[in-house]
Amino acid sequence: MKISHMLAASAALAIAAAAPAFAQAGPTDAQIMNDEASPGDVLTYGMGHRGQRFSALDKINAGNVKGLVPAFAASLGGEKQRGQESQPIVYDGVIYVTGSYSRLFAFDARTGAELWQYDARLPDGIMPCCDVVNRGAAIHGDKIIFGTLDAHLVALNRKTGKVIWNKTLADYAAGYSFTAAPMIVNGKVIYGNSGGEFGIVGKVEARDVETGELLWSRPTIEGHMGSLKGADNGVTGKTNASWQGDQWKNGGGATWLGGTYDPDTNLIFMGTGNPSPWNSHLRPGDNLYTSSTLAIDPDTGVIKWHYQTTPHDGWDFDGVNEFISFDASIGGKPMKLGAKADRNGFFFVLDRTNGKFVSATPFVSKVTWATGYDKKGRPIYVPENRPGAPNTDGSKGTSVFAAPSFLGGKNWMPMSYSQQTQMFYVPSNEWGMDIWNEPIAYKKGAAYLGAGFTIKPLYPDHIGVLRAIDPTTGKIAWEYKNKAPLWGGVLSTGGNLVFTGTPEGFLKAFDAKTGAELWKFNTGSGVVGTPVTWEQDGEQYVAVMSGWGGAVPLWGGEVAKSVQNINQGGALWVFKLPK
Repeated sequence: MKISHMLAASAALAIAAAAPAFAQAGPTDAQIMNDEASPGDVLTYGMGHRGQRFSALDKINAGNVKGLVPAFAASLGGEKQRGQESQPIVYDGVIYVTGSYSRLFAFDARTGAELWQYDARLPDGIMPCCDVVNRGAAIHGDKIIFGTLDAHLVALNRKTGKVIWNKTLADYAAGYSFTAAPMIVNGKVIYGNSGGEFGIVGKVEARDVETGELLWSRPTIEGHMGSLKGADNGVTGKTNASWQGDQWKNGGGATWLGGTYDPDTNLIFMGTGNPSPWNSHLRPGDNLYTSSTLAIDPDTGVIKWHYQTTPHDGWDFDGVNEFISFDASIGGKPMKLGAKADRNGFFFVLDRTNGKFVSATPFVSKVTWATGYDKKGRPIYVPENRPGAPNTDGSKGTSVFAAPSFLGGKNWMPMSYSQQTQMFYVPSNEWGMDIWNEPIAYKKGAAYLGAGFTIKPLYPDHIGVLRAIDPTTGKIAWEYKNKAPLWGGVLSTGGNLVFTGTPEGFLKAFDAKTGAELWKFNTGSGVVGTPVTWEQDGEQYVAVMSGWGGAVPLWGGEVAKSVQNINQGGALWVFKLPK
């Protein structure tokens, strides 16, 4: 598809019909920080900075959810379909959603009427690795803010869709892009970057929400200099401590899923992606801080602690998955904890105050690369399951079958923690891969893998599995198996419900305690978005984006063939109980 050049101009369509009265000035820092406890809106990606994706609302519950019906569906229109992975933001009678190809829409939350639309004018040379997706926006005051596939961050007027500021984050021609939802913490827009398959360098940055000016920058690869208010702010880690020679200069570690924030510790938790290249034999060492969770001071960008889930990653096991804060007792001791379901197939629990390892338990049925983790939190590798080095004649190295596949035990799709059941609900997948290494050299703007692969399902009857996990024990309470991969996020509620979507087109509701399927609705295209819920005019609503796409049809090998007949789409679906 041909996309016109220049981002600076916008195609903002002002739709007069059914426009609500914008009586409020806009969400404040305090309101955004209180999002988890405010049922009348959805102001953050994660329905609260901790990212628990839980709502105490219970008007829709396990007893009446079977009566849930559509309130409306709003189409994103046009030929720009592909994957719709956005999470809606809801405020002041308006639903804001991002769409594929770096678009942002405002819909009337009562009628579904489109109020305005912004289309980023992308250059022809964008290089998104894993579809032209966007996962959501951030809201603050009069602004709605999102990132684009050519590595810009754009602030729009939330009432009109007009550009307030537009900042270039990185060079898209070098492989940089932006797909995550930004985060607002005390007047700062905090975000990461995408592009780990092109030998870029991961970063976490903060900008002033009013002006877009850069406040601090923290690279995620050892050896790179951070900045604070325009001045140097210390090298990340120690140069050549875990990278040899100049390998750190193109080390990867993209922060492509964004982060969470914990007000108790005043820390941002940001996951980092795979090291570059995939061929681990070319970069001996742990390769910090790739495939890790970083705890970062939001005021300075200083890394306070880190935990590396896959040191010296050789399977593309990005560590970007969300780190969700929760409190629980371990061995009778109350603790401030955080949990993460990693691409590598293990469910991790850490002390979120200092990053100390608590536990790691498999949450998928087959893990071949490691047998577990030792008491220090280091993986116990299976050496023969690391793909072999390329041969001296330049031919590919020994191929191995590894599980999970590089698409992960869990990929980008966010899990949920229920404050009601005290369980995590994890959208997981059962697949493996043949993987081998090949010679590779860095070239700007070119794929920097040095590996080949073929993804294969592990079982004939299912790939996706929604699992309920007790974080204090790692035990799985229940699971729901789905024939196609699960690629959408999860919502849990005080109505004893868990919502998630499937590529087959269904939004489904499950009993949070038992896993019994209670309701489903076919949206007409695969659901790879993340559902949300809120209260409006005395009624509870549930919304989700529908539109099949993402990495599976692009990278999924034999798995992609099994879902090739699923139709693309692009629509916001909103549900409620009939009066």
